[in-house]
Amino acid sequence: MLQRKLYILVAVILWCSAVSAQPEWSDEFNGNGAPDSTIWNFEEGFVRNQEVQWYQVANAWQQDGCLIIEARREHRKNPTYDPASRFWGKKREFIDYTSACLTTKGKKSFLYGRLEVRAKIPTAAGAWPAIWTLGNDMEWPSCGEVDIMEYYRIDGESHILANAAWGNDQRFHAVWNSRKIPFAHFIERNQDWENLFHVWRMDWDETHICIYLDDELLNDIPLSTTVNGSIGNGENPFKKPHYILLNLALGGQNGGPIDDSALPMRYEIDYVRFYRAFND
Repeated sequence: MLQRKLYILVAVILWCSAVSAQPEWSDEFNGNGAPDSTIWNFEEGFVRNQEVQWYQVANAWQQDGCLIIEARREHRKNPTYDPASRFWGKKREFIDYTSACLTTKGKKSFLYGRLEVRAKIPTAAGAWPAIWTLGNDMEWPSCGEVDIMEYYRIDGESHILANAAWGNDQRFHAVWNSRKIPFAHFIERNQDWENLFHVWRMDWDETHICIYLDDELLNDIPLSTTVNGSIGNGENPFKKPHYILLNLALGGQNGGPIDDSALPMRYEIDYVRFYRAFND
């Protein structure tokens, strides 16, 4: 245990000396109204994981120095409804919930360095907020995915997750390196945890991805293990640029039953900052 603590301390010191003092780019969300369109795109519609929310622009805005992503209870006809479609999102006749997902795809990508996001997350039943990255090329999961933060319930118990995924020899099947930390671990330290802002951090170099929450190491992912299978041409997706996604999902494959009494739910992001590695 002592050896591991010393390793972590040395790693933190080396990283602090290896990244730029000022962000190479950031969004402090100090404006009002729509997020900066030179940085952020919006996803639209039903997108992934059988989630129940319809993503739309109206559910995200800047206010009081934060990006607000709000999940709401709404009911209206699904404009893409097609009962004959093979896509689950088009088979849904109605929209019952809305939210937002913002991405930097095609606008801001990064390869190695430090990514920091300060945020306050909703923790009610059914909430599935996330901070994550995807590779710019190849289909999922061969493009690579890093979940800097996911929150949802597993067997009824709340967890915070820190994961990475990459491809194997079967299409749309991922290899996972996943850490699932019971939410109780954080609440035991601070009973007011869910009402506060916290800093999630990803330190990424040519050998490791380390994911932290408030300077606590949650997962250390060696890149020697993250090599794609045949579909991904045996490449390492974590040695190529990634882009960022911020979203608040509801229900679906992991979110579980939704507490409608908690709606609207708000996911508040204070800032997103990227620091370049000097050896990049």
